[in-house]
Amino acid sequence: MVKLYDKDIREPLFDFLEERYGKIRIIEEKQMGRSRADIVMVMPCAVAGIEIKSDADTYVRLKRQVRDYDRYFDRNYVVAGGSHGLHIREHVPDWWGIITAEKVDGAMDFYVMREAGDSPKTDLKLKLGILWRPELAHIQEQNGLPGYKQKSKKFVTDKIIERVPEDILNVQISQELFERDYNEIGAIIGEYKKRRGY
Repeated sequence: MVKLYDKDIREPLFDFLEERYGKIRIIEEKQMGRSRADIVMVMPCAVAGIEIKSDADTYVRLKRQVRDYDRYFDRNYVVAGGSHGLHIREHVPDWWGIITAEKVDGAMDFYVMREAGDSPKTDLKLKLGILWRPELAHIQEQNGLPGYKQKSKKFVTDKIIERVPEDILNVQISQELFERDYNEIGAIIGEYKKRRGY
């Protein structure tokens, strides 16, 4: 069996996910709690976390990662290289999806061993915390909420959760992540640093 590393799995996985799940947006290496999500897959009504376990990885951090993924995302998947395929279900909860990865005739092949169910532990406040302040402001505007310009991000997220039904909010969070412009935010941060003399 060919030993698979993260770099072997990652790029072909994006194509597989797009083909299987339709309209998605991929965000890589997103900090969540004390862990870092390998991939965040934005879908029209939900956000999924994806952890890659290549043949070079161990299960040492997986317990903590599972706990963090479950709180931040609506559903979660683990993508397991060949050596983990047989044992991975012992290391993740029943609601996690499992995708196996192997090389067949020189090309990457993915197989959905188990589809993900909804995480029973998703914390809407943490999920909303993934959004940047201008994205939260847009959600406030869409739902006719005050600007709360002088208030903390925590205050704003609490107010949004209080006033916007969860099903509507899930769709709006996905919309914001679909439209996120990293170039624009980079320019804003650059301008801020210049003004502050960094």
